[in-house]
Formats: sequence, C-alpha cells, structure tokens
Amino acid sequence: MTSPPSSAHQWISTFLEAQAAELNAAQNTLLAYGRDLKDFADWTERRGRSFASIERGDVEAYLIHCDAQGFSRATRARRLSAIRQLFRFAFEEGWRETNPAIQIKGPGRKKALPGTLEIAEVDALLEAAKATGRSTADRSRNACLMQVLYATGMRVSELVSLPVAAARGDPQMLLVRGKGDKERLVPLSPPARMALQDWLAVRDAAEADARTKGNPPSRYLFPSSGRSGHLTRHRFYALVKEFAVAGGISPSKVTPHTLRHAFATHLLAGGADLRSIQTLLGHADISTTEIYTHVLDQRLKDLVLEHHPLGRDD
Repeated sequence: MTSPPSSAHQWISTFLEAQAAELNAAQNTLLAYGRDLKDFADWTERRGRSFASIERGDVEAYLIHCDAQGFSRATRARRLSAIRQLFRFAFEEGWRETNPAIQIKGPGRKKALPGTLEIAEVDALLEAAKATGRSTADRSRNACLMQVLYATGMRVSELVSLPVAAARGDPQMLLVRGKGDKERLVPLSPPARMALQDWLAVRDAAEADARTKGNPPSRYLFPSSGRSGHLTRHRFYALVKEFAVAGGISPSKVTPHTLRHAFATHLLAGGADLRSIQTLLGHADISTTEIYTHVLDQRLKDLVLEHHPLGRDD
C-alpha cells in the first residue's frame, strides 16, 4: 500500500485535482464534490475517525445522520456518490485496501414527472410574448424566442446562443449545437419562421445603426451587451415569468424548460414516435425520452378521473 495523505483535506484536494485533470470534470461538479466531502470529513473527525480507518458502518451512520438533518433523497444520493468515488480513487491509489462505500445501497432519486402545459396555455404564452416589451424590437425578439423554442424544443442554452448565421435564408430547419458539441437539425413551424424573419429584420436594422457608431456586429441571433454577447439564460427565465403573468398563467407553472417538455409531450400526444422525439430533443439515450410516455399516461389518467362519471368520488 501507498502511504495515504495525512489529513482529510489532502484526500479531498488530491481527489478533486485528479477529477479535473483526468476526467475534465466541470467546475460546478468539483465544487459540489468538495462541499459534500468536506461535510463528510467534518462528521468523521467529530467521531474521532479518519478516512484511512472508516468502515462501511461509518458511512451508513453518516447517511442516517444526513436523513435526520432533513436532507432530500437526491442530496443523500449525491453525497453517497461522492464518497464512493473518493474511496474508489483511494483504492486505486493504494491508500486503502477496500472501498467502504461500494456495497451501500443509496436512497435513490425520486423520479418526478416533468411539468408541462396544455396547448391553450402555450398559445396564451405565445400571444403574451408578442405583446410584452418596452419597444417594438423587444416585442419582436420575445415573439421569436417563444415561437422558436416551442417549435423546436431546444434547450434554453442552445436557443439563446444561436448564431445568426443559422437563421439566414428563411430556413425550414435550424442547425443546433447541443450537449457534447453534437449537432442536430430541428424543423421550424410556419409561425416560428415568420417570427424569425420579423426579428431578423428588426435585429439587422439595429446592427446597421450600431455599426455606424463604431460598434462591432454580433454573431448571435439574440445579441446582448453583456459579457456573453448574447441573451442569458437567467434573463430569458425572467422573461418567461413575465409572459406567464401577462398570459394569465401561474408563473410557478412556467419555466423555459417547461416549454421543452410541452414540445415533447404535445408531439407524443399527436402521434410522433419516441425515436423521432429523441432526435429532436438531442437526447443521447432514449430512456430519457421515455419519461414523456409517463407524462402522457398521467394526463390521460387525470382526464378520466376528472371527466368520467365513474371516476368521481361523489
């Protein structure tokens, strides 16, 4: 065996450095690992234990402690995952002869069905977007954002960072660069194409005016003066809440991701097959897409319980 680090802090920092260097882990992932493992380290130290000596019972006791603190199942599952990976790394480095967490069954994650919207609610949001904004340009942009989002089911990050070159020439399809730098084609509906052309005319006029003042042109379809150069996800999130209020829909029910769910659910209800929806959404695994069959099943069940005479309690 290789001599392990002398402190829990060194265990954690060495593990995180390896995750960053070898697996190219995202910064947010590393921060989450660090927070979870520091909490575990503090707990073990209070019990007079060290990472080199703890056993399976200690890890199980820590998970019971997390449950008693009121942490959600998702949080407890994430913490167990971080602990497992830390001790797998320690085993591979020769710091320990065993992984005390490898056989512990986690609490699992409760699979909640994604929220979605009725077609009438989507229509109300689209109408509200056309009428919301301080200027004609704002209203044109807002209408384009919502029409394109609902027509394509794009992720919000994909939508706000679309290059303007992708929208030139009145395209019937948009080329989208998604997760893992993978590209896919998504079709545009006639209303989305019309909203896109209207916005391009407004956008290009504003860009031409900006160039006369010495400002460089933007390569984004939805430009912004912020650091990213394009409309941010956070700003679009706030806009969607405004559209919900204007459309008479509870803001708690509507997020940009809800429109993506509505796109998939409405396609499925209309007879589209799962493989096609998987391709349009850019899902790597069809099991991710299959969640929408459960959404549709639940909606049909609720419909029967609400409207069928034998489904009522009275």
